[in-house]
Amino acid sequence: MDALAALLSERPPPQLSATELRSRLALLEDAARAYRAELESRTTTLHALPDELKQVIFGKLCNALDPRSAAAFSSASKELWELMQRVGEGASKSPLQQLKEENAAAAALGLKAGVRTCKELREAQKLDLCTEGLSATDLATLGKLIPLLPALERLRLVERPGLPALDKLRLVGRPGSADPDGVQRLVEGLGVGALPAVTYFAFGTVCVGDAGASALAAALDRGALPRLKHLALINAAIGDAGLVALAPALRRRPALEMLRLAGNAFGDEGLAALVAPPPADAPPPQAEALAKLKGLYLGGSQITDDGCAHLDSRLRSGALPALEGLNLDDIPASEAAIEAVADGGARRALHQFLRASSIIRGI
Repeated sequence: MDALAALLSERPPPQLSATELRSRLALLEDAARAYRAELESRTTTLHALPDELKQVIFGKLCNALDPRSAAAFSSASKELWELMQRVGEGASKSPLQQLKEENAAAAALGLKAGVRTCKELREAQKLDLCTEGLSATDLATLGKLIPLLPALERLRLVERPGLPALDKLRLVGRPGSADPDGVQRLVEGLGVGALPAVTYFAFGTVCVGDAGASALAAALDRGALPRLKHLALINAAIGDAGLVALAPALRRRPALEMLRLAGNAFGDEGLAALVAPPPADAPPPQAEALAKLKGLYLGGSQITDDGCAHLDSRLRSGALPALEGLNLDDIPASEAAIEAVADGGARRALHQFLRASSIIRGI
């Protein structure tokens, strides 16, 4: 404890003489001068930094959910305040104005989730949002906020508000209820280690598209969703290009147990990328990817007889060794081709050939 703190914490006697009072006041004045000198010294050191570095420091302190540190930094001196109020070259607003707008956007998004303050949002463990009230900008804001939500375990976007939260990240809507650009921007906000507690990640009847699938692949490769076990992208407008981009990232997730891709537009090319054999030049042992995958839902896609034949061949050669459930309902392939896959899978302990109803219930 320093001298000033000790002096302030000391309980004074009931009465002080004039001499004692003057002595105590002199000590307080000396301590105040010392603190003022130290503060001025630190401020002088800060002023010596280039403006570019000051802006970098401010940027590192910016937090849309807790702007206090950045605001305190900008208020350290008149010069800093003026710098952070200045609109830089090529910018449309000043750093302080940008922070103010990001904080307001975060607060507005919190209100849509039933959270009254940014502090509550920062500490939230579960959030529910209704897709009908969300714009592309809202989804982009959510993507930016995810790294600032360390306590978040459960997040759900639903078509109607008021449904109970689940232990999963689940985005469900009606066709066209979320802008595909917004979904892409949301996924792009998933950085290294984002959503560390989430094991279930799902988009249902929300337009992800090929661009969104590619963005999700990049997020997974950055290290987002490190505990992912169950991924559902159902009726998400993903074609061959999207699945070809996403498949390598999925194959690098050995813990993945359930993959639901029903109702998408991909066909044989996307399927081939998903169940591709290990590269010939891979170092031994050349283990099959997706070794823990138990369920694979491909119904409603554009897989043909050729795709079924390829899948049957890969299953017979040891691909997806843990697979227990497979769905190929409502695809262009013939019944004979589909049954051939079922027969081949059954020989290697495929426990269920799932029907379409289980897709919807399981989202």
